[in-house]
This record gives sequence, structure tokens and C-alpha cells, in this order.
Amino acid sequence: MPKITFIGAGSTVFTKNLLGDILSFPELANATIALHDIDTERLKTSEIVAHKVAQAVGANPTISSTTERRDALAGADYVICMIQVAGYKPGTVVDFEIPKKYGLRQTIADTLGIGGIMRALRTIPVLLDICHDMEDVCPDALLLNYVNPMAMNCWAIDRATSIKTVGLCHSVPHTASELAQDLQVPVEEINYVVAGINHMAFYLNFERMTEDGPVDLYPQLRQVLADGRFPPTNSVRYEMFKHLGYFVTESSEHFSEYVPWFIKRDRPDLIEQFNIPLDEYITRCENQIAGWEKMRSDFEDPNSTLEVKQSVEYGSLIIHSMETGQPRVIYGNVPNDGLIDNLPAGCCVELPCLVDHNGIQPTKIGSLPPHLAALMQTNINVQALTVEAAVTGKREHIYHAAMLDPHTAAELDLTQIHALVDDLIEAHGDWLPTYQ
Repeated sequence: MPKITFIGAGSTVFTKNLLGDILSFPELANATIALHDIDTERLKTSEIVAHKVAQAVGANPTISSTTERRDALAGADYVICMIQVAGYKPGTVVDFEIPKKYGLRQTIADTLGIGGIMRALRTIPVLLDICHDMEDVCPDALLLNYVNPMAMNCWAIDRATSIKTVGLCHSVPHTASELAQDLQVPVEEINYVVAGINHMAFYLNFERMTEDGPVDLYPQLRQVLADGRFPPTNSVRYEMFKHLGYFVTESSEHFSEYVPWFIKRDRPDLIEQFNIPLDEYITRCENQIAGWEKMRSDFEDPNSTLEVKQSVEYGSLIIHSMETGQPRVIYGNVPNDGLIDNLPAGCCVELPCLVDHNGIQPTKIGSLPPHLAALMQTNINVQALTVEAAVTGKREHIYHAAMLDPHTAAELDLTQIHALVDDLIEAHGDWLPTYQ
């Protein structure tokens, strides 16, 4: 039976969902589960939840928890990482509040933009430490990374360590389900090919499988656009579809801050027209914090049971396929080793991957439509310079990354960008390494 280690297991709800997926497979029901977190209280809750999940699905795993990371990692076959360095406070709050003083507004701030840059700079050093521990105590383990900013984190791991990793995100299946609802087509009948970079990948093919063969759904989707039959919360993505001809995988609130066209301090009409939820992640975190104590109490109640439902996360499918040999296709974030011809070599790309006993085998896509590749390149520039700063410790590249960020550059001049970066570095304090 494999040993599966959860780093950041104090993310209790996500741990619950992934464990439910994993332990529901009979072939994984007796796995060894090691839970790790630096927060002892959250870790204790997650261990209770882990036992309840096992009971709910009739599994008999060996479950342990520890605050000692190397102990949790020792001998692991799979490592699932879902940490958030500096947490909501101070990390996320700083990422929002200081840019706001400069008139720079954000929605999620975890992937690109100045918030994504700073999140990467405080996260990458911790991920590299985890990987260096893995090199010592479980060098052949596969790291399943769920931590944002996905592309920057995976790129840095690939560049600075020998650990095999794949970045996992649910945006591809979630978006397919949303489009199925817009089209009033069962999602089970839809087939697609997606490629690009995380949070900016596009459906290159989007078809319905029928008895007479595949039917292209893009004409129907264009009719949905023409009729305005889409949720207001998806206005940004449908606007991009109108101009690009392909539908993007990530949500409108995310995508609006990856480009320079939607969030502008002197254009409140755009915010209203495209229904852009400024500070959305702050609101989401506050709501989750407000509800946590009751949720924790319910989780820890010895008389309560858990309902386990299968999620759309790829983690359990990867582990099951590698253990049993059952072939599956998942969407993973992997190094661009000749996979997408018109994106830079080595950058992190998201595309279909075959998984079986041989591990994760990415699909060669070839060239993307040139305008899609060009749009992705604007984000890859920021990713590359942020990774360069994290790996080399050179402060100048943090300024360069912010200068080239599409949203930041559309709102601030160079002097403001430089000052903003300085303020953010100072505010993060010991959560960042020293940059020269």
C-alpha cells in the first residue's frame, strides 16, 4: 500500500475531500496516510476528520499526524501539498491593502498581478525546502502541488530541485460544467482538449459526443454569447471569448486581473458592466473564518458522521492510476519540454496528460493559435521574472516582474511600481527571504 503524505493538512475541508476521493478506491483503502501541518489545532481537527472519512467509506488506512515535516515525508510515495504561507493574515491582507493605497485594486491576487508575485516570493522558498527534504527522505515520491501561484511554484520546483512534480487545478472540469449548463448539454457528453498555462488555458476543441460522431459546440456557445444567455458573473470570460474565439478556463474574477482591460480606477463603468468583484478573495476568506468555529465543532463532535462525495480533483485519480495501471487522462501543470511549440521552453504549461503505471505522460500539443500564445506570453514574462527573483535572490527582478505585469503596468507608473514593491517587501518582513 502506498504512503500518501499531506503537507498543509490543516486545510481541513480540502484534506477531507481529497481523502474521501482516495480512500473510496478499494485499492487505496489500506493506504498509509501521514498528515502534517505547523498549526497543531488545525492538524488535530484534520486527524479526527481523516478517521471519520475512513469510517464513512469503509476504508482501513493507517493514519498519523505530526508537526515534524521530515517524519511525515519519510518513505512517502506521494506528497500532496496545499500550504498557504503567511495565511490570510498577514499574507493575503498585505497583498491587497498596500496595493490599494496606490489605487491598484485586485480580485483574487493569488496567481498573477502584484499579489501573485508576492505570494510566490513567500511560497517558493518553503516549497523548495519541502522538496529538499523530499530529496533526502523520499526522493522518488511524486509531489502533487495544489498551491498557487501554480505556474510560478511548479516552474521554480522544476528549476531548483530534482523532485518530480505535477501542478493540479480544478478550473478545467469546473469550467466545462459551467459551459454545459449554459448550453443545456449533459457534461458527460462533452469532450474537449485544453492547453495553455494555468488559469489561462483555452478549450482548443469543445465537442458533444453523439451517435453520429462529435459535434462542435463552439457555434452554440457563440449563440449563447449573442443572446446574452450567460451568468453575469461570467461576463469577463464571454467578452474574451467574443474577441479571441476560444473560451478560457479560469473564472471571470480571476481572469479580470491577468489583463489590462477590465479593472481601471477611472472606469467604474467597466467594474459594473463586467460584474467584477473587487476584493472578492478578502470577502471569501472573512466568510470562511466566520464559519470555521462551527464547522470545527461539527467535525470534532464524536457523535457526528461525515458525508463523503467524490470531487473533481485529479489527485486521487493520479495515485490510483499509477498504483493500478488503469489509464486515465488528467489535466496537469508540467514543464514545457517540447509540448507547446510557441511558448518558452521550461515554462509551466497546463495540458492533457496520460497517467498509468509509467507515471504522468504529457501530450504534445504543437503550436497554439498565435494570439492565444501571445496573450499567455504577457503572463509568462511575469512568472519567469518572479521565479528568477526567488531562485537567485535578486531584488531587481521583483521590480522587473511588477513592471511587466499587465494590470499593474496599466495603472501605475514606474516610480509608483518601484515604491509599491519596496512597501510590500517591508510589510512582509520575515515572511520573505532577504533579497539583494
